[in-house]
Amino acid sequence: MNLDPVIHAPVRLQIVSLLAAATEAEFSFVRDSLEISDSVLSKHASALENAGYAHIRKGHVGKRPRTWLKLTDQGRAAFADYVTTLQQIVGHPLTTEPHQRTA
Repeated sequence: MNLDPVIHAPVRLQIVSLLAAATEAEFSFVRDSLEISDSVLSKHASALENAGYAHIRKGHVGKRPRTWLKLTDQGRAAFADYVTTLQQIVGHPLTTEPHQRTA
């Protein structure tokens, strides 16, 4: 079982997890949600884009420049595969009820 090294980096995993729950997210929202710097987010977003997992869109809101991030279809599929692999590693998806051991 191989975990995708592009997604496996902790910050990229957090970015992909956040983007998987949205159609698109503004750069500042991702940065603030993950409590990381602009440069860290930019570096990891570029790595995801270079892998084909994310799309970075630049534009303006009024006169202010803005950047948006979104997962590509390839990125969504890679994240789904990553989660499936993690579930296989741990054995079963987590449940809400703890398992009790009997002695």
